[in-house]
Amino acid sequence: MNKLKIIISVAFVMFTFSLKAQTKFSMEDVVNRALTQSPAFKQAETRKENRFWQYRYFKTNYNPQLRMSSNNAGSLYNNSFTPVRQPDGSIEYRPLNQLNPGVNVGLQQPIQWTGGMIFINSSYNYFNNITNDTRQWNGSPFNVFFNQPLFAFNPYKWDRKIEPIRYEESKREYAENMEQISSDAVEAFFNVLQAQVNAQIAKFNLANNDTIYKIEQGRYNIGTTSQDKLLQVELQLLRSRQDVAQADLDLQTASLRLRTFIGLRSGERFDLSLPDAIPQFEVTEEEALQFAKQNRAAFIAFERRKMEAEQAVAEAKGERYQVGLTASYGTNNVGSSVGDLYQNPARQQMANVTFNVPLIDWGRRKALMRTALANKRLNDYIIDQDEVTFEQEILTQVRQFEMLRLQIEITKKADEVAQERYVVAQNRYLIGKIDITNLNIALNEKDTAKRSYLEALKSFWTAYYDLRRLTLYDFYGKRLLYLADQD
Repeated sequence: MNKLKIIISVAFVMFTFSLKAQTKFSMEDVVNRALTQSPAFKQAETRKENRFWQYRYFKTNYNPQLRMSSNNAGSLYNNSFTPVRQPDGSIEYRPLNQLNPGVNVGLQQPIQWTGGMIFINSSYNYFNNITNDTRQWNGSPFNVFFNQPLFAFNPYKWDRKIEPIRYEESKREYAENMEQISSDAVEAFFNVLQAQVNAQIAKFNLANNDTIYKIEQGRYNIGTTSQDKLLQVELQLLRSRQDVAQADLDLQTASLRLRTFIGLRSGERFDLSLPDAIPQFEVTEEEALQFAKQNRAAFIAFERRKMEAEQAVAEAKGERYQVGLTASYGTNNVGSSVGDLYQNPARQQMANVTFNVPLIDWGRRKALMRTALANKRLNDYIIDQDEVTFEQEILTQVRQFEMLRLQIEITKKADEVAQERYVVAQNRYLIGKIDITNLNIALNEKDTAKRSYLEALKSFWTAYYDLRRLTLYDFYGKRLLYLADQD
């Protein structure tokens, strides 16, 4: 009984292994695996996460920052000899043993509307002359400091306009990357499928040519065919063997590339099957353009690029003059303890205006401004051309898509006709109605028709996912591939 259980268990494991070893993938299986396990997917996910944290970092620039820093007047601790000049002008070195720690706690807040900065802080310093046991506290319990550049470039204003658009671009680019991965997966899928069919064709032709060679050899022995035809068939047989070897190599190469792309373990064997049906739906140029402008990252990038050019002009304009206003108000005191700092503290006020205005710069500022304006005009011209190219790419894809659908129908019918013609030609050759040359023509036409049909399928499905990528809309499923509120 135990032996029977062992035999059943071994048989079950072998059966399971055989199923895994003969995994059959459809095109949808390959695409889904690429969208969840491929290295390209993991890279896209990492880029998406990276851009998310960059945007979070940008948003923190507008939030208040609470900081604590050291505020030591000189060294924290100093035990040394210091030179002291005497009344007669001589130098006397005296021992110095001092402790002088300090701390500063402050809150800083940028002013996004003006580009200034406001600081609210408290600072404390402790001085202890260990040599003569002198101790004292000094500090500012409360201080407000304000810094405001005048007539200057305001980076906060422009970042607040541009960075949200850049982040929105990254989210749309992620959706486009997913469709690009699908398109690449389809291409890799059909490359393997074409290699499989080529291998099948090569092996079929090898077996067929071997049979034909034996037939011609028999006819040559009885004198019903010439040596020239026999040598022609033998040469064709040798070429078929070479084609089988090359087809097997091509299949291994294409399979390895597909494994690498979809993240499949090298030990897993698989077979591919043709797509069951071609999706039927209509695509109009107007709809494609509408969805592309609504969803594509490139379209909102036009707006972002225009803003960046305007930002460069504003920055050049702000560099013409450098004027700044600083002011502070607070309290200050000294005492033997920290509590003494809060007893009737003295006011501490400061105001200052700094400026740096060029009087003669030989046209340097003017040249900087004119360069920024010229770059802005050039950028506008480039964006206008890119918008035209953007629309042309969509329109061309839609027109080609309908042609590819028709091409599938034609090549599929041609494959059926060529296959039937070859069967007829083969039968006529066997009864001696046609020669080997006409049979080879029918064979080549059969192989060409099969390859053309596969190429048409590959072109259609690649174009299908390219259309999804260019519009971020699934015309077959009637759904958006990108939602604005999607994180």
